[in-house]
Amino acid sequence: MNAVKVRNITIGEGMPKICVPIVGKTKEEILAAAQEILEVPADLVEWRADWFESVFEIEKVKKLLAQLRDMLDDKPLLFTFRTKAEGGEKEISFEQYRKLLQDVAGIGHADMIDVETFWEGHASDMGDFIKGLQRSGVKVVGSNHDFVKTPDKAEILRRLCHMQEIGVDIPKIAVMPQTPNDVLTLLDATSEMRNRYANRPIITMSMGTLGAVSRISGEIFGSSVTFGTVTQASAPGQIEAKQLKNMMEILHPTQ
Repeated sequence: MNAVKVRNITIGEGMPKICVPIVGKTKEEILAAAQEILEVPADLVEWRADWFESVFEIEKVKKLLAQLRDMLDDKPLLFTFRTKAEGGEKEISFEQYRKLLQDVAGIGHADMIDVETFWEGHASDMGDFIKGLQRSGVKVVGSNHDFVKTPDKAEILRRLCHMQEIGVDIPKIAVMPQTPNDVLTLLDATSEMRNRYANRPIITMSMGTLGAVSRISGEIFGSSVTFGTVTQASAPGQIEAKQLKNMMEILHPTQ
């Protein structure tokens, strides 16, 4: 597997990296959350820009990205606009979404950009869209979320492989379990993806309280990044970052 180097971290080597989201609505809330994150064991920071009340005003986004970059120093920054269709805060057209992400990539302060790769009616556009973002110097996390159910193993593998095939740097999938067996399905698919198909890091998670075990066991099954919290969670089942770090260290091989 080819690891992905982003600033001072290498994703795909050693313990899964802890990503902590910022979900504030105002500039003040966002900067305050960033300051808190500096005090916890986070490897990278995700700005969930769909929460930001002025996200469609690109000059305000640009200024806030510059402030976040200064505050975070060498800590990698992941820019995410999660659409309403995949659990986010705001509606957005594909054209708006593509323009926003292209603008953010061009600004240069984000190291990584999340791209939802299964837009209905735009499958043929995704490969060129992703390559364009990468030409701006960012890494692309391809993502897919199911907040209702856990697809079967074959479908999880299909989605992860598709994201890899269209060129994302890191494929990511998050699913909702209804039973303990759903969690096992996600973990089994993760392990098979890593061992048989993946040539780059992957991120997987089973959401909610039922799926919390998937957030601490990535090193065992093959997920390279896990999402923790400082104050407010951005998805169901996220664990406080310090607790998450402690639990992963318990599972980390000593030899």
